[in-house]
Amino acid sequence: MLTRMSSLENPYGDDKVYDACGVFGMMDVTGDRFGGQDVVTGLVNMTERGNGLGSGYAVYGCYPEHADCYAFHVMYTDVESRPQVETRLKGDFVMVHAEEVPHNPTPELHDAPVIWRYFLQVDAAHPLVSLLGELEYVVSRVMEINTSGIGAYIYSSGKNMGSFKGVGFPQQIADYFGVAEYEGYIWTAHNRFPTNTPGWWGGAHPFGLLDWTVVHNGEISSYGANRRFLEMQGYHCTMTTDTEVMAYAADYLMRRHSLPVEVAVKVLAAPLWDDIERMPPDERALYRALRQVYGGLLMTGPFTIILARHGEMIGLTDRLRLRPIIAASKGSRLYVSSEEAAVRLVSPELDRLWSPVGGEPVIGRLGVPLRLPAAPVVRQRAPVAIA
Repeated sequence: MLTRMSSLENPYGDDKVYDACGVFGMMDVTGDRFGGQDVVTGLVNMTERGNGLGSGYAVYGCYPEHADCYAFHVMYTDVESRPQVETRLKGDFVMVHAEEVPHNPTPELHDAPVIWRYFLQVDAAHPLVSLLGELEYVVSRVMEINTSGIGAYIYSSGKNMGSFKGVGFPQQIADYFGVAEYEGYIWTAHNRFPTNTPGWWGGAHPFGLLDWTVVHNGEISSYGANRRFLEMQGYHCTMTTDTEVMAYAADYLMRRHSLPVEVAVKVLAAPLWDDIERMPPDERALYRALRQVYGGLLMTGPFTIILARHGEMIGLTDRLRLRPIIAASKGSRLYVSSEEAAVRLVSPELDRLWSPVGGEPVIGRLGVPLRLPAAPVVRQRAPVAIA
């Protein structure tokens, strides 16, 4: 009941809709960078899907001046821990640049934490790098700090990309971080807070690891099983929310095990056993093996996600399509959204618009023409004037 929630969980003291979430993604497959205003516009159009307890944006290509550095965004829940964290980072990496993340006074936001960003390079001579490999080494350093209990969380750790998120409505978070001023070729965005957890700055979407980010609408009822599987593989779920396991699952399947996106999504949103039994023999053997080997990563429950990494943006729903998703294209731009209205506001005239099938990914790839469905456009219409 809302009346039982603490002021921390609902500082506004009003009735909120707790089963919505809005997700929005844009990609230019030619790699052209564009500003964040259209993404903010699309997400703000779905403000009613939120509750003021979380919004966020992820952008790829936003740090061209430090493109060869890992950009660590660190949120300090205890500001006195910053010297200790920086000492660790300087011992583990070559620190190229450090600064507080620029932000603007936004009176509506409360208790904003101190957030710094560090541009780091890996020292190839470090003994752990040769033992683990560069990417696994970076993951291990992120996990070490996030589980240290020293009051700091690394919530963005990829190269030439960053996440900007916090407790607030989409426009408030965009204003606070100056999101419209950044440029990138992939943007993803989310409105609402993480399922089943209090609204706090570190727990807002997107969730990320290396250059993976996930924004999510829905609820993963298999969270316990997914978390146990991933923690047996060395991941540590420190944000206590179901969306976090999706970012780690993507890293595990597609980086560690080198599964193609088209195969990895069949682990997360696996076909039903009855459907598998009706497949041709070779295909049936593949899907049986995926269910047996990666059964702990089957995501059950209603969900729509937008998953991104450098060079790819993927939209995916659960196999029963229990949460909304639409996809659209205009020229070299791909859109994925919870609502058609958000896309229409940004791009009134579209080349294609369709509703993806449950469990079937929408994939945008850098340098690859958009792979559009064979079915005709769902509908086209004259643009509606917005007063």
